[in-house]
This record gives sequence, C-alpha cells and structure tokens, in this order.
Amino acid sequence: MTLVQRIRSDLEQSIRKEDKRRCLVLRLVLASMRNAEIAQQKTLDDPGILSVIEKEAKMRRESIEAFEKGNRPDLVANEKAELAILLEYLPEQMSREELVAAARKVISEMGAISPKDKGKVMSQLMPQLKGRAQGQKVSDVVSELLSST
Repeated sequence: MTLVQRIRSDLEQSIRKEDKRRCLVLRLVLASMRNAEIAQQKTLDDPGILSVIEKEAKMRRESIEAFEKGNRPDLVANEKAELAILLEYLPEQMSREELVAAARKVISEMGAISPKDKGKVMSQLMPQLKGRAQGQKVSDVVSELLSST
C-alpha cells in the first residue's frame, strides 16, 4: 500500500468514525499533495509525499511556538493534536546520537574541517536523512561538530 493510498484509506475511516480533526488534517495533506503535483507537473512518489507531510508538520511546529509565545494554550493544544496525526505518516525520527554519528561520518568522508564547509556537508547529509530528521536539528549538529574540530 502506497502512502497516498494509506492516507485516503485513513480518511475514509475517519469519516466513518466522525473524527473531524483527523478528517481535516488528512484533507489538508491531500490538498497540499495535489498542489505540489500541480506545481511540479508530475505525480508525487512516496518521498515527495513525505516532503509534503514534513512541510505541514513544520508549519504546525512553528504555529505551536508562536502560540506559546502568544500565551494561547487552546491553539497550542489544537496544533499539537494535528501534529500528532501528521507524525503518524512520517518515518521514526532519528535520535540525537544517531544524528551525530551520521554527521560525523559525512564530515570525515568529505574531510570537512571548518564551519565554512557546513554547506557541503549539509548537501550530502540531508538527502540521507530525508524524513528522519528535522533540517534545523541537522544544521545544529553539523555546526556544533564543525566548530569543535
């Protein structure tokens, strides 16, 4: 079962169960996928769908942060619930230790020694970690490792 089939199947089940929040989130994901397909003028494969879901999850994380600063616990709870639904469709996130190990490997393979090499390292590392780690966390780890060498 492809990811889009799984999302559509889950949407049908949530409609039957009258789970309005899940319906809303899954419909938004499907709409975002359709918009991405139109923009790219091709049908999305699973990695493309994952990147759409990651983008949606990132928007929820940013909203949570903004609502926490604005002291809006009601909206924070809503965004967290939507984020939890989105995370069900993303691969399991890497731990910090796994992330550090992967970054060290790429840094040693490339012979990177200074923070100036961060762009090269990130361009090699991000495709390997696609969907399994947030870009900001990867960036932080790479910066930390390159500044300590």
